[in-house]
Amino acid sequence: MIPARHSLCGAALALALAAPLAGQDTTVAIPPAAVPATADSAAPPISPMGAFLRSLVLPGWGQAKLGRRLTGGIFIAWEGVTLGMTVKTSRELTYLRRTGSARVEDKQRERQDWITLLVFNHLMAGLEAYVSAHLWDFPGDIRIRAAPDGLGAAVSLPIRLP
Repeated sequence: MIPARHSLCGAALALALAAPLAGQDTTVAIPPAAVPATADSAAPPISPMGAFLRSLVLPGWGQAKLGRRLTGGIFIAWEGVTLGMTVKTSRELTYLRRTGSARVEDKQRERQDWITLLVFNHLMAGLEAYVSAHLWDFPGDIRIRAAPDGLGAAVSLPIRLP
């Protein structure tokens, strides 16, 4: 059992440490020039909306400006596939209409599917670039390690406190 005077001394010590010292002026803010800039606090090369609009026009463009070349390459590769398949199905549809085939409706649906994937790729590329620009200063040293029993994974996320 802790004596009451030890509890009171501990509470008084906690209050004394929490209060500002007499010579401290807590109303003065540190000027921004006095705070050293770190590499993590650097602004992205383009704004989030600029990255969104670039990737909306040409998937992968916003990612390339943000230095995410692999992601941008994947978006531009998928753009090539969907654009190529849209052109291919459009030509096949023209041929089927000219020959009077019964498969015209199926080919129209297939072309609509490829056009939908093309539009979806533009939207996803734009959204990914927008989010990447917002998360520009997120620490890149996240590590995933296997758990000792092999059934799970452990993630370590460094957090910097001011």
